[in-house]
Amino acid sequence: MTLVPGLLWRCGPVNRALGAGLAAGVFSGALVLLESGSWAAATVVLVVLGLLFGARVPRRMGRLWPAGLRLAPDDRATVVRATRRGEAPEEPRLAPAVAEYAAALRRGAEEDRSHRWIIPLVTVAAVALAVYDTLAGSFGEMLVSWLVVALFLGELLWWPRARARLLARTDRAEASTRRTDPGRAPDSTP
Repeated sequence: MTLVPGLLWRCGPVNRALGAGLAAGVFSGALVLLESGSWAAATVVLVVLGLLFGARVPRRMGRLWPAGLRLAPDDRATVVRATRRGEAPEEPRLAPAVAEYAAALRRGAEEDRSHRWIIPLVTVAAVALAVYDTLAGSFGEMLVSWLVVALFLGELLWWPRARARLLARTDRAEASTRRTDPGRAPDSTP
C-alpha cells in the first residue's frame, strides 16, 4: 500500500492488477534471467509472480482504502498525490478522501510492521547465499545474490526512514485538510 504510486490508483481494477503484477513479474523474471540465463525460467517467474502480485496488490489496496474505489480515477490519483506530498488537495471536496487515504496508509504501515521481524532473518540468509555464490557460483548467480542482499539491506536501513517521512507527510496533508474543512473535528478519524 505504501509503495503503490498514484498512477496505479488512477487505473481501474483490471489495470491495477496488470500494473502491479507486471512490475513484480518483470523485475523478478529479469533477476532469474540474469542468474540462470534461462528464458523459460524467467517466463515462468514472470507469469507466476505476475499473477500472484496482480491478484494481491489491488485486493489489498481496496481492502485498506475501500472509499477510494468509489472515487473517480482522477480524484483517486489527486488524493494519493496530495497526501503523499503532505498537501491538501486543490479541491476542498476531496478533503475527506485525504483523511481516509491517510488512515489507510497508516493501517498498511502497521500491518507491514507486524511482519518486519522476518526481514533480518532473510537478510542473513541472503548474505550467506551471496557469499556461497561468490565462492562457488557463476558470475550471474553472484551478481543476483548481491543484488538481493542490497535490496534487503535497503529494506532494513532505508525503507523504515522513508516510510516514516511518508507518514509524516500524510499527517501534514491530513492536518491541512482539517484547516480547509472546518466542519471536521481535529481528532476525528474516518
